[in-house]
Amino acid sequence: MPMTKGADGVWTLTTAPLPPDLYGYSFVADGEHRLDPYNTVIKPNLLSLQNMMHVPGATPLPWEVTDSPHGEVHHHFYKSGIIGDNRDFFVYTPPNYDPKASTRYPVLYLLHGYSDDASGWTAVGKANLILDNLIAQGKAKPMLIVMPLGYGVPGFASRTTASFRDSSRRARNFDQFRDALLNEVIPMVERDYSVSKDRDDRAIAGLSMGGAETLYTGLNALDRFAYIGAFSSGGLGEDLASQFPSLDDSANSKLKVLWITVGSEDRLLTFNQKFVEFLNSKGVKTTLHQTPGMHTWMVWRRNLVNFSGLLFQK
Repeated sequence: MPMTKGADGVWTLTTAPLPPDLYGYSFVADGEHRLDPYNTVIKPNLLSLQNMMHVPGATPLPWEVTDSPHGEVHHHFYKSGIIGDNRDFFVYTPPNYDPKASTRYPVLYLLHGYSDDASGWTAVGKANLILDNLIAQGKAKPMLIVMPLGYGVPGFASRTTASFRDSSRRARNFDQFRDALLNEVIPMVERDYSVSKDRDDRAIAGLSMGGAETLYTGLNALDRFAYIGAFSSGGLGEDLASQFPSLDDSANSKLKVLWITVGSEDRLLTFNQKFVEFLNSKGVKTTLHQTPGMHTWMVWRRNLVNFSGLLFQK
């Protein structure tokens, strides 16, 4: 949106009233991307930082801070023997989490998108606040959320390398991320937290690249995951048959939820339509849930609200 220079030399812009939500914004001045120096709230991203602005409403949105009991977010670091770098992951534990509980908690493994880092789902997606509020309202079961770094190739998010156009690099990114999740992150979580090891208590979901990683990892490991959620997924490429070689109608009895969603104005709508058609051709029963919106966190926060309510409802 263009700004107007006033007689005092100050550039201004007045928007129409904005619906309550969290908004990202930045400036372009003389062709250069710039942050707002007077707003300290930053939207983290490996390729393009933005400021964030909160427009509150009369009724709190599910990702706003309320008086509900709050869980905790834990930050972990480890050296990956599979990927070869030092990396991190975040773990949300719900209010009143008891590490010595005899009843083990279910777990959602929640994946970020391309150019985000491991903090994306807490810093921007507000996953911890969403679960705080949903649990308090009885709309979601108490669960842990594990949010790992989503790259299987160091430096995959790059301004100079067309990572998704390089089919071998893209495949290595998906394969090594899957291997690190299954063989490093999940075992660490199950060692250090009071969580169930039953596949019926394990879910995986993600947005954009993380949605594609969710489908690739989850649908090829149905012995590990009973719930799969893909939000605006993209990046798998065209050869779906070779990426899901064993997928058939037996998946229907193994999956408690397979939830695929995309915004109606998202550039990845066509891919998601084709992917659902591919699943149906394999005998896998699912439909595409279209929601208003584009390829933005405004859509994905709402996706998490809706998906969380479907999980672990025994």
